[in-house]
Formats: sequence, structure tokens, C-alpha cells
Amino acid sequence: MPDSDAILTFDRVSKDFVVRRRVLHAVNQVSFSIPVGKTVGLVGESGSGKSTIGRLGIGLLPATAGQVVFKGQDITRLKPNALRPLRQSMQIIFQDPQASLSPRMTVGDAIEDAMNIHGMGTPQQRKRRVEELLERVGLPVSAADAYPFELSGGQLQRVGIARALSLNPELVVCDEPVSALDVSIQIQIIQLLQDLQREYHLSYLFISHNLAVVEYLSDVVVVLYLGQIVEQAPVEELFRRATHPYTRVLMDSILRVPQPGESARRFTVLKGEVPSPFSPPSGCPFHTRCPVAIDRCSKEVPELTLIGPDHWVKCHLAESAS
Repeated sequence: MPDSDAILTFDRVSKDFVVRRRVLHAVNQVSFSIPVGKTVGLVGESGSGKSTIGRLGIGLLPATAGQVVFKGQDITRLKPNALRPLRQSMQIIFQDPQASLSPRMTVGDAIEDAMNIHGMGTPQQRKRRVEELLERVGLPVSAADAYPFELSGGQLQRVGIARALSLNPELVVCDEPVSALDVSIQIQIIQLLQDLQREYHLSYLFISHNLAVVEYLSDVVVVLYLGQIVEQAPVEELFRRATHPYTRVLMDSILRVPQPGESARRFTVLKGEVPSPFSPPSGCPFHTRCPVAIDRCSKEVPELTLIGPDHWVKCHLAESAS
């Protein structure tokens, strides 16, 4: 059931696409909530359904089944005219900022565009707001006159953040916002996102395939595999006690510099590819790649099992151990 204390709740949400007369199961019975002012990290390999969930959360895609509840209101079946007033409160930062910006619009026009659409303020007030946002994200006011091709990747992502903030949102979906950036720039953008969250009391859905980034930024982590949640826990609990075999493999794939006196650990690579969402495996969706799968895994779908405080795991081995 929807959480009354959450800004956004996914309640048994599924999303299917029809591609060449075949049904693609992108998201399957996903349920979790984002508390007000907190960050939920959504992790998984490419093709796991992360970006689809992000778009479902802000009404860019309609759900096939289930409810998406924003601030107590079910937005799943809202028509565009009814959803439009809510769009000021929910925004998105895309992975590739250059692809999301029109090459024909200056940076200032791109940031101001949403304010124009929603009729916010006078032209002078909007221009002042653009200048304030540019300075807040670490860009000079003169950047308002630049075109996207004149800026670096890190600068463009700052523009994307400023554009997302232009309508004073309460929820921001961060869809792999640092994956295309150099490591040094990634750190700057992550720190900027943290500062903005504290300053504006923002709630984030932070989508990433990088658990190291998610560990640094998130309060709760949701691990997704083939459109299903396989593990969910507070960040400290998950990194202390990762239980699902898929989560443990993701943990082992994090590159870390060994501490003095610590032997280098072996880098783990998960074998195989994510199965086709057109035809998911029977039983546990991960059993075809799982290093500890048992016969039951290929026949029965595991249930989400509570194994600790707010720590849920979808695994037969966790069921037997709980």
C-alpha cells in the first residue's frame, strides 16, 4: 500500500511494451517508496528497467498495472491536463545532457523554457532566475548566452541540473547523471547534488549501475534485476549484509584501491547477459546466471522476504535462512 509519509510510492507497478507484436516485460510488480528529503538509489545492469521506473515515477510513461502515487495522489491514470500542474514538483536530470538540450537554444533559453511553459514570473524575473541558477550550479552568468556545443560534458550536466531546478521541484529523478563524466567531474557533480538536496530539501530517485556512487549518495538502495526488485535495504545495512547473490556480485565488481597492508581482492565479473525481457526465465529471474542456484530456483518464483530492519531479499536461500 502507498506510504503516507513518502513523496513518491510505487505500488506493484508493472510496465510492458509491445515491440513488433511481442510483449516486452520491462518492469514487473515493483513496490518501494521515496521518503521526503531522502535519496533512494536504484541499481542494476543495463536493461534492468531502471530508467523505465524513473520515467514512470514522474508520469513520462503510463504504467501497465499498479499505482504510482505522488504526494498522496495516484498519477497513474491522470490525463495530461490533470498531470501538468504536478510537473512543476517533479523533474528529471538525464544521463546525456547534450542529447537532452536543443542545439538551437542557448543555455539561458533552455533553462527558462519550462518557466515559460508554466507561465512563471515576468521575463525579467525569469532572466534573473536563470542567472541565479547558473551561479548556484557553479557556472558563470555569461554561460546563458552559450550554445550546448560550446560547453564541456561537466558544464552541460550543470546546465541540466539548473534546468531541473528552474521550477522549484520537490522530487528529482537523477538518471545516471554522472556515468558519462570523468571521475573528477563525477565527484563535483555528486557533491553539488548533495548540497542542493540539503538547501532545497529535495527528494531524489538516483539511478545508477555504479554501487560505489550509490553508496555515497543514497539513504536506501533498491537492487533491480530484469525488471524485478531482488533486494532492498538501508544503505548501511545493504553494504554490511548484502544477501542476494546478484547484489553480492555487484558489490564484488566495485573497483577499490587496497588499503596499506591489505591484499588486493579478486575482481568479480558476472557471467552471461541479462535474459531477454521478451521471454524471462521461469522461477527466479537470476537463476540462469546465479553461482549458487539450486533446483528449486528454476521452478518457483521466490517471495520478497524480510531478513532484517527494512531489509528485503527475493531469494529462496534467504527464505530458508530467515
